[in-house]
Amino acid sequence: MAFMEKPPAGKVLLDDTVPLTAAIEASQSLQSHTIVRRYSDFDLLNNSLQIAGLSLPLPPKKLIGNMDREFIAERQKGLQNYLNVITTNHILSNCELVKKFLDPNNYSANYTEIALQQVSMFFRSEPKWEVVEPLKDIGWRIRKKYFLMKIKNQPKERLVLSWADLGPDKYLSDKDFQCLIKLLPSCLHPYIYRVTFATANESSALLIRMFNEKGTLKDLIYKAKPKDPFLKKYCNPKKIQGLELQQIKTYGRQILEVLKFLHDKGFPYGHLHASNVMLDGDTCRLLDLENSLLGLPAFYRSYFSQFRKINTLESVDVHCFGHLLYEMTYGRPPDSVPVDSFPPAPSMAVVAVLESTLSCEACKNGMPTVSRLLQMPLFSDVLLTTSEKPQFKIPTKLKEALRIAKECIEKRLIEEQKQIHQHRRLARAQSHHGSEEERKKRKILARKKSKRSALENSEEHSAKYNNSNNSGSGASSPLTSPSSPTPPSTSAALGLSKRCKERDICITSTSSTSTTTSSSLASCEHRGTCPALVSGCEWREPRGLAQLYPEFPKRNFEESQNL
Repeated sequence: MAFMEKPPAGKVLLDDTVPLTAAIEASQSLQSHTIVRRYSDFDLLNNSLQIAGLSLPLPPKKLIGNMDREFIAERQKGLQNYLNVITTNHILSNCELVKKFLDPNNYSANYTEIALQQVSMFFRSEPKWEVVEPLKDIGWRIRKKYFLMKIKNQPKERLVLSWADLGPDKYLSDKDFQCLIKLLPSCLHPYIYRVTFATANESSALLIRMFNEKGTLKDLIYKAKPKDPFLKKYCNPKKIQGLELQQIKTYGRQILEVLKFLHDKGFPYGHLHASNVMLDGDTCRLLDLENSLLGLPAFYRSYFSQFRKINTLESVDVHCFGHLLYEMTYGRPPDSVPVDSFPPAPSMAVVAVLESTLSCEACKNGMPTVSRLLQMPLFSDVLLTTSEKPQFKIPTKLKEALRIAKECIEKRLIEEQKQIHQHRRLARAQSHHGSEEERKKRKILARKKSKRSALENSEEHSAKYNNSNNSGSGASSPLTSPSSPTPPSTSAALGLSKRCKERDICITSTSSTSTTTSSSLASCEHRGTCPALVSGCEWREPRGLAQLYPEFPKRNFEESQNL
């Protein structure tokens, strides 16, 4: 089969890390995705999220007068604020409860039941394992489930089984995917948590590791119990306190060393965060190398997908290391990324590393390499004492498959970043044009344009009238001989027209084209209006043919008047 000719049947194309936003509409929503929720649904969600220990601003319930228009409008604002608080919290927005509430069509399946089915099928072929208990919601992933295990002939030894299905970034062929999964137990490195057993099928993978009572690096930072649910452990810690400077230096150096090892091997990672670092004494060991093979989206994807310079898995690892270093230093994740200013740290060397990975300049210009971070003063003087030699042999054919899969993962990231960038530009343009200042500007411009078009129409009408006047004078010329000079009244009328035209004065007339100039002026006199009164034009006494030429018979003058 050609490489990625079509996606595997079991591959889940939905990216669970894509942040969801919600807006409450009083009428039918114009968006393609619409859900209908009652207040009781909000109340049920709020009760389910109480395990996080957060005080969420759900509007209170009202029994009497809950159909009043003012109350409904006020409640709508309160519920919108409630949703905003939830969707802007990185941990809450990724939990299964919120995803099912906002997107029930894509998150309607019972993933615990699916995992149990897959695990039970595994036990049929491997009878030496036995499930002790499910570890419910100890991780943040919706489609990844954990079970506490034991070996039948070693009942006191505890292990952890993790099951996960395929994600949107799974680009390996089924054969290469299963070979690489089964290759993971052979990976030996002092800073990689060893895999005891690994297997995979066309739709999911199953791995078994030793259970660690101390938990992960995140459990150490938050003083949490490893078996507690993820929301309870990390949403609202009781005490916020960072690690000691020496711990930061040692743990940071160990993590950078294993990242460099994976980058040199051409093995894509991209899933670094504090919950993926296991503590074994004073040694940090990396977890979940299988995530990139499964094609699962990263925990910090909603952060680094905003920055177009973070477009390789190496730069993703460096950026995620910045998040991890911030959490080790201050005991909590950053409020927002990029970080404008950093709180006081145990050492300025820590701030220097944070600025190179989380600052506005770093996110705009790009991340440093892992080798560059190892040379910085914070880690360069750390001595690592380990006698274990790293071993991870990947066949050449699988290395090529990994390289192609890595390029496909990066390509999807770049396309997503382009879409986010275009959406931002559109949102800024809509916000700019919808502002009150822009509305006032558009109204003023519309008025000016309307006045200008009216003025142009008037000028055009005036020019047509002048042309008709000139042609009308030519038609009445038989009253005088062709060789005779132009009558003074006619000259005055023509001069008036020219002056008014030069001064942008609009002259209107209801006379026909064949009417003589003198009769036109006479009609102005009868209506009591004369355009010559306009400033800049001369006043001339309107005179008929009888006044100009007394020798004209009276009968002819009267006939001219009648005409």
